[in-house]
Amino acid sequence: MADLDIAEVVRRSGVPASTLRFYEEKGLIASSGRRGLRRQYDPGVLQRLGLIALGRAAGFSLDEITRMFGRDGRPHLDREMLTAKADELDGTIRTLGALRDFLRHAAACPAPSHMECATFRRTLRAAESGAIGTRKKGPPRPP
Repeated sequence: MADLDIAEVVRRSGVPASTLRFYEEKGLIASSGRRGLRRQYDPGVLQRLGLIALGRAAGFSLDEITRMFGRDGRPHLDREMLTAKADELDGTIRTLGALRDFLRHAAACPAPSHMECATFRRTLRAAESGAIGTRKKGPPRPP
């Protein structure tokens, strides 16, 4: 199969040309040459871009994604790293599910004021202590 022009890779992958160039700078993909001023890519770049997209969606950094490729450019996935990320996503899913349930409760709560709702106050205390939220470092703050 013939090499793909950068515009064709953009069209088929949905990845902007600027991102393709950035990925090339980071060593995630490589062009096979140029035709005039336009970069050319091996058709296998589409599969590689798919793996990059999956990795980004799963929350892997670009450095982690770079390590997902062997020296030959073919996928070489570290099963322990994948398992650790899946475990991390399980925790995120649990947290997001609890937050969704809290928001639904707060939206439909019959209490005259949210501060009069025991569930709202309990969840607020958990957030104040750091048990809920985006804080990643250090132990929860005391209540």
